Amino acid sequence: MADQTHSEKTIAIKLKVWRQKSSSTQGQFVDYSLAKVSPDSSFLEMMDQLNEKLILEGQEPVVFDHDCREGICGSCGFMINGNAHGPQTNTTVCQLHMRTFGDGDTLVIEPWRAKAFPIVKDLMVNRSAFDRIIAAGGFISVDTGNAQDANCLPIPKPDADEAFSAATCIGCGACVASCKNASASLFTSAKVSHLALLPQGQVEGAERVHRMVGQMDAEGFGSCTSTGACSAACPKGISLVNIARMNRELLSSTFTRKEAAEGDGV
Repeated sequence: MADQTHSEKTIAIKLKVWRQKSSSTQGQFVDYSLAKVSPDSSFLEMMDQLNEKLILEGQEPVVFDHDCREGICGSCGFMINGNAHGPQTNTTVCQLHMRTFGDGDTLVIEPWRAKAFPIVKDLMVNRSAFDRIIAAGGFISVDTGNAQDANCLPIPKPDADEAFSAATCIGCGACVASCKNASASLFTSAKVSHLALLPQGQVEGAERVHRMVGQMDAEGFGSCTSTGACSAACPKGISLVNIARMNRELLSSTFTRKEAAEGDGV
């Protein structure tokens, strides 16, 4: 019987990783190399391999965010050769596999770069600004008690599909990191859209967009100039249509608020 022994192919990778102890210290790129990386490993598994090597050598491991490693939690994220989440579209960094790269490739890894995302350490940034935007208006008012019948709130299929597409945003921050202005308009508009399209979101409709956009501006994110880099880098493919909808909601609610204020003054 023929020998069934299988030798797994590996590749060698050179890395330039951003190392920074805290937001108040200077950072720099540090060179590393890995001689035997499985093409079937994910990018984060490769980072684990690097950290195991550093620990065995008595060095401090590279700090990076991660959690589910299934592309749905939005925890992980950094720039790879200038691309958010790497060169593969509609893919989170934890779902990017090393077979995407060639033997001997050099990979430059750095954190999201944005004033509103201060560096915590190495590749980890503080994205709590997103949480504050959600807290400002990403909620609905509902009656307590028994659940309503499934069909008591009919929703047109196109609206339901648009709302679901907007709700797939995982808040990873790739849109901000890819935008030349570090704008959070794609993230904020996705959160505004998925509630604005549904009847359950209408109670706070006139105030939600003002609160969330106001908080976005207060956090120090830049303005949107519609270059589309955000949507291109988004691992979930969130559409720029959501930004147009947010702007429309903002304009409409401005008139609603103005009319309400004039009515109160009569």
